[in-house]
Amino acid sequence: MIMRIFQVVTQPGKEEEFGRFFYKTAIPLMKGTKGIVQVLPGAARADSPREFSFVMVWESLDALKAFVGEDYNNPHIDPAEAELVQSRTIKHYDLVE
Repeated sequence: MIMRIFQVVTQPGKEEEFGRFFYKTAIPLMKGTKGIVQVLPGAARADSPREFSFVMVWESLDALKAFVGEDYNNPHIDPAEAELVQSRTIKHYDLVE
């Protein structure tokens, strides 16, 4: 299994708007995606109000590629979030059980 950690820093002043996208669009989308075993969404905190993240556990690298394509090492975004986000990072790990 593959653990994928996706982190976002919003544009200054876009925290609330991104938060709405995160809760209403991103979380339901990821929880309903074929090939994902577990989704752990992380919302902004008072000490880091512009940071959001997802930890996702995928069945396999093939399942991940089926969702994002061969270029899975680059963070893909929904067009609805493009203007709200300042930066994105993505990391992958083999899950150890």
